[in-house]
Amino acid sequence: MSNDPKEPLLLDHEYDGIQELDNKLPRWWVWLFYFTILFAAFYLLYYHVLGAGKLQAAEYTAEMKQGEAVKAAAMGKFESGMTTLTPSTDAVVLAQGQSVYTKFCAPCHRADGGGLVGPNLTDDYWINGSTYANSLKVIWDGVPAKGMITWKAVLKPAEIQAVASYIYTLRGTKLATPGKLPENQQPTKPAGPSTFE
Repeated sequence: MSNDPKEPLLLDHEYDGIQELDNKLPRWWVWLFYFTILFAAFYLLYYHVLGAGKLQAAEYTAEMKQGEAVKAAAMGKFESGMTTLTPSTDAVVLAQGQSVYTKFCAPCHRADGGGLVGPNLTDDYWINGSTYANSLKVIWDGVPAKGMITWKAVLKPAEIQAVASYIYTLRGTKLATPGKLPENQQPTKPAGPSTFE
């Protein structure tokens, strides 16, 4: 190796006519490298040896608990206020309700609400009550004895309100093909502002 500062810093060895430079690494890179070593040592001690910090799995579990608490509070608020809700007439909400109905409800109640496995939603013979609040409760809790599952674990409260509002619009519609026969002996006449008309 030459001692002349103008000469390139070549190492003494060569391979196949190729010589290697002996340039020094930039100081910022060297300090960054040292920092990563120190950080790795700190991380190992803090998270794995001392257990002072939460690992990703523990953080995920804690955040899931917080999320479940928020969800439970929202569901409780919706459930306790069901009797005060009224059907929406907003076109956007009704379109969302129709979309949810088509996806989840039509297989049992038919696309036009005429009823298949589930009851006819267009007549006045409602088994579980004819008010809007009754519809919300049926969608929310389901009717396991009749084969209808609870939808509160699948749909958000806003989606349940939207689909119930859409179902509100089906009552009394004229069907192109006859609907399912009534399943209740007496027609349930709605009364009040939050009921089907």
